[in-house]
Amino acid sequence: MTTILDLPVEEYMLPGNRSCAGCGLGIGLRYILKALDGKCIMVVPASCLTVLGGMYPVSSVRVPWINSVFPGTAAVASGVSIGLKALNKENDYTVLAMAGDGGTVDIGIQGLSGASERNQNFLYICYDNEAYMNTGTQRSGATPRGVKTTTTPLEGKRHNPKDMPKIMEAHNIPYVATACVAYPIDLYDKVKKAKDIKGLRYIHLLVPCPSGWQYDPKDTVNIGQLAVETGAFILYEVENGELRLTGRSRRIAMGGKLKSIDEYLNLQNRFLKFTPEEIEEYQKEINQRWEILVKRDKSLQKEEN
Repeated sequence: MTTILDLPVEEYMLPGNRSCAGCGLGIGLRYILKALDGKCIMVVPASCLTVLGGMYPVSSVRVPWINSVFPGTAAVASGVSIGLKALNKENDYTVLAMAGDGGTVDIGIQGLSGASERNQNFLYICYDNEAYMNTGTQRSGATPRGVKTTTTPLEGKRHNPKDMPKIMEAHNIPYVATACVAYPIDLYDKVKKAKDIKGLRYIHLLVPCPSGWQYDPKDTVNIGQLAVETGAFILYEVENGELRLTGRSRRIAMGGKLKSIDEYLNLQNRFLKFTPEEIEEYQKEINQRWEILVKRDKSLQKEEN
């Protein structure tokens, strides 16, 4: 595993950008670009990321950047990948498609599914802030059940979120992983590994959002860490069908214990209307999913033996 001392010194993000105070997206993108050594071509749809990147002729990053239409991220990335291959430059650059949860699990899922079927050669990262944050915090397919958004202001969202990593795994692509900006070294290692794999690679990145999740901007890293430590978000990777827990999630599975979900929910006003019964049900669902993923990780059993 990489340590902080092993990280490249070169920076591919400039000091200033237009993201909100406390936004975790800048943390994630900084480590992603380091892992790719800045040798990438980014494809980004209308999203918070376009705000961070800046509008022409201003930019906060030092890599080529293509702004795509909202549903077209995977389609444009497919075209860039094919173009690089035609120019015999597919080994010179990583095509990085990066979209939010709205542009991935909802609006962009058809292009991503098609690209996965064809096993196009690019890395797709969904930065999941669990709603359409750039347009006013409307619910998305990734919004947790019960969460209050501007389009679910009274009772909260009524439906379970889509398990996008599981959907991508079902496409039989070579690499699927989850990551969280609060654990940037884990993210760095996964992007670095994905860089050297051919075909479509997918990373689902949790990015806490102060304005949408309704917490103090200074708590972004703490919120992200609690998401993992409570099991609300689990760190793992799937290579050719084999699942392996990683980072903090792996350490918990090897001898620790998940924290109570209350510690995570109570810091966010978007969960304010949760009843004790709803919290208990949420905890049961988390425990069940945790047990399923721990059982799938055969390497844990080998290490225990």
